[in-house]
Amino acid sequence: MASNGPRWQNTSLPAHERVEALIAEMTLREKVAQLYGVWVASSPVGDDVAPFQHDMNEDAVELDELLPHGLGQLTRSFGSAPVDAAVGVVSLARSQRRIMAANRFGIPAIAHEECLAGFTAWGATAYPVPLSWGATFDPALIERVAQRIGAGMRAVGVHQGLAPVLDVTRDPRWGRTEETIGEDPYLVGTIATAYVRGLESTGIVATLKHFIGYSASKAARNLAPVSMGRREFNDVMVPPFELAVRDGGVRSVMHAYTDVDGVPSAGDETLLTGLLRDTWGFTGTVVADYFGIAFLKTLHGVAGTWEEAAAAALKAGVDVELPTVKAYGDPLVAAVESGELAESFVDRALRRVLLQKAEFGMLDAGWSPLPDGWTDADLDDIEAVRGRVRLDTDDDRALAREVAERAVVLVRNDGTLPLTPDAGIRIAVIGPLADDQFAMLGCYSFPSHVGTLHPEVPIGIELPTVLESLRAEFANARFTVEKGVSVDGKGDGTAEADAAGIERAMAAAEDADLVIAVLGDHAGLFGRGTSGEGCDAASMRLPGRQQDLLDALIASGTPVVATLVEGRPYSLGTAADEAAAIVTAFFPGEEGGPAIAGVLSGRVNPSGRLPVSIPAIEGGQPGTYLAAPLGGPTGVSNIDPTAKFPFGHGLSYTTFEWSDAAVDAAQTPTSGAVTVSLTVTNIGERDGIENVQLYLHDPVASVVRPVNRLIGYASVPLEAGTSARVSFRVSADLAAFTGRDFTRIVEPGELELRLGASSGDLRFALPVTLTGPVRHVDHTRTLHAPVTVA
Repeated sequence: MASNGPRWQNTSLPAHERVEALIAEMTLREKVAQLYGVWVASSPVGDDVAPFQHDMNEDAVELDELLPHGLGQLTRSFGSAPVDAAVGVVSLARSQRRIMAANRFGIPAIAHEECLAGFTAWGATAYPVPLSWGATFDPALIERVAQRIGAGMRAVGVHQGLAPVLDVTRDPRWGRTEETIGEDPYLVGTIATAYVRGLESTGIVATLKHFIGYSASKAARNLAPVSMGRREFNDVMVPPFELAVRDGGVRSVMHAYTDVDGVPSAGDETLLTGLLRDTWGFTGTVVADYFGIAFLKTLHGVAGTWEEAAAAALKAGVDVELPTVKAYGDPLVAAVESGELAESFVDRALRRVLLQKAEFGMLDAGWSPLPDGWTDADLDDIEAVRGRVRLDTDDDRALAREVAERAVVLVRNDGTLPLTPDAGIRIAVIGPLADDQFAMLGCYSFPSHVGTLHPEVPIGIELPTVLESLRAEFANARFTVEKGVSVDGKGDGTAEADAAGIERAMAAAEDADLVIAVLGDHAGLFGRGTSGEGCDAASMRLPGRQQDLLDALIASGTPVVATLVEGRPYSLGTAADEAAAIVTAFFPGEEGGPAIAGVLSGRVNPSGRLPVSIPAIEGGQPGTYLAAPLGGPTGVSNIDPTAKFPFGHGLSYTTFEWSDAAVDAAQTPTSGAVTVSLTVTNIGERDGIENVQLYLHDPVASVVRPVNRLIGYASVPLEAGTSARVSFRVSADLAAFTGRDFTRIVEPGELELRLGASSGDLRFALPVTLTGPVRHVDHTRTLHAPVTVA
C-alpha cells in the first residue's frame, strides 16, 4: 500500500498503529458495529436451533439499516440450514462484498462456525465427539483432526471456529457430557490444547469454551447455577483453559452461560479480564456465548435494562456479542452517550477485534473474500466451484476412521471377543441403535444439529450403521435383527410396542449363538434426544426400556456383547458382570460403524481408555474419580459411589507386562524434579497400544486433596514381543494446589507417584519426599510431565 493512502491501510506500518489510525476515524456507531455479529441465515431454522432467538430478536434492526455502519461477525452461514458447500462459498463471498461496499471503510466481517466434532456444515466430515477424543489419550492424533477440520473451513471462507470445549465433566447426567473430553482436567487440557494448535495452524481462530464452570451446574441441568468453591474452581475447572492459553496459541475465548456462586461469567471482570488477560496475558477476543449478554437481564437478573447488560458485559471483558445484535446495538450506543459507560471500553474491545481482522488482512485495500487462489470469475460456474470444494474427502474419512478405531473402549471381555465366526454362526443383532445412522453422531454434527429439521434433504455423508458394518465384517454369518425397544420409551403406544419388542428380542436371542446388543443414546437439541445440549438425564440408567431389554437378553442364556453407542456412560446393572463383553463408543462419527465392527472381529486391537468412569449404580449423585477420601465408600453411608469401571480403564487383545519401575531420587526440593520410569513389554501375540498413566497421591496436605490425580500419560505402541522404557520428568510444580489462603502452593512432605493402567488399576507406588519451604507458584509453573519412550 502506498504511504499516501489511509494509514490504516498502510501494510508497512505495524498492525497496532493501523488499528489506532482506523479507530480515530470511526464514529461511535461505527465502532459499536464491529462488536456484534448478525445471524443472517437464522430464519429457516429459527427456534429449533436457538430457543431464545425469537425473544432476543423481536425488535431487531433490519440488516440494511445495520450494514452502513459495518459488521463485526457473520454467524453460521454454513451451519444454520442445509447449504451445498459450493453455494455456500459463493453466498458467503457475495455477503462479504455487500458488507464491504456498505461501510465507508470497506471492512468485511469475520465468519464463524461451529466445529465441535467436525465442521458443522452439510456434507462435511462427522468426526467422533470430544469424549471419543479423550478416549484416545492421544493429543497428536486430535491435532491432526483439527488440522483437517480447519483446512476445510478455510477452504470455504470461514475464519473462526467455536471449539474446543474445555469443560471438565463433574456429573455425567449433564446433557453436554458428549462435548467434554472427560472428567480429568489434565486429560481435557492436553487434548484440547492439541486441538487448538491444529485449528490455529490452518489460520482458523480457535475459541475456548465455556469460560469457566459450565459443566458443574446443579443437578447436571443445562444452564443451571453453579455452586462451587474457589478451590475446586481453581484446581479442577481452570487448568484446562490455562493450558490452552499458555501452550495452544488460542486467539478467542467464549464466556460460559452460568453464574458461579451468584456471579454470571458474562459479567465477571475478575474472570474475563483479571485472570484471562492480566494474569495469563491473553490478547485475543472474548466472544459471547449465544445470547449470553442478554441473559444478564433476562435470566440472571443482574441488569435491569439492555443498556445495563451491555455495559456490564463490556466492562467485564466481553468484546463481541453473538450470535446477533441485541445489547451491543442501540443499547450500547445509548449507554455511552448517556455517560453510563466510558467510550474507552468500546475502544478497548474494538482494538482487539480490529487487530484480529488485521491478522486476516481484512484492513488491507486488496483483501478478497474468496478462498486462497480463487478469482471472481470462479464464482460464475457453480459446477466448477462444486468440483473445487469437498468437505468429506477420502483423507478425511480415513482420519475419522482412525480416531474412531482408537477411541472404542473394550470395557469387559470374558474371552468371547474377538469374534472369529464360522460360516454357520447365528448372530442376533438387537437394539434400537443397531441400524440407525444417527446413532453415530453427536449433537453438534450437522445431521443431528440441523439436518433432522430438514427431512426432505439428503443426510449429505455416508453413515454406515453398526448392522451394515457387521454384515460387511462377518460376511459368512447368519443374522437376525430385532429393534427390541425404542431409544427413549416416549410416544403413544411405545410401552406396548417395547414390551412386544422385548419378547421378540428374547426369542431371537434364544435362537442365536451370539447376541450383539446395540444400545445407548440419540443425540439431539433441547430435549429432542437423550444426549446433547439441553438433554440432561435424571439418572444413569439406560434411556427408555433399554436396560430391561439388556437384562432380558442376558437372561436368555446366549452370550451377549453389549455394544454401547452413547454420549455419556450408563450403569448397566447386572449386565456389567454378566455380559460376555462390553464395548463402548462415544458417538464415534461417520466411520464409527466399521470401527466397532473391526473391534468385535479383532481386525482392530482396541486401545481406547475411558475418559469418564462408568457408574455402578444408576441413582445417587454420580461422581468422578477425582475425589477426596470422603468421596469414596464409607462406613457411615449405605451408598457406595465406587465406579464399576474407573477412569482410564480399557482392555486389549494382547497382554502387556509392566516391570522395573523406579524413581531416580527419593527426595527433591519443592522447586526440584524427579524422573519416574518403567518398562512395558508386549508379551502377547499381536501388536497393540498400551496406555501408561501417571497419578499423584498426596497423603497429607493442608487442605483436602483428591486420592489420585492424573499428571501424565503416554500411549505406547508395541509390536508383539517388544519392550519400551517409559520415563516421565515430574516437576514438584505438579504437586501444586490452591492453599487455604487461595494462593497456589507446593508443600514439603511425602508424595506417591503412582503408575497405573487406570485410576483403579495402580501397578506401582513410588514414594518421593519434597523438602524445603512451602513454595508459592503462579501461572508460569510447570504444567506437564514430559514423557520419553525409548
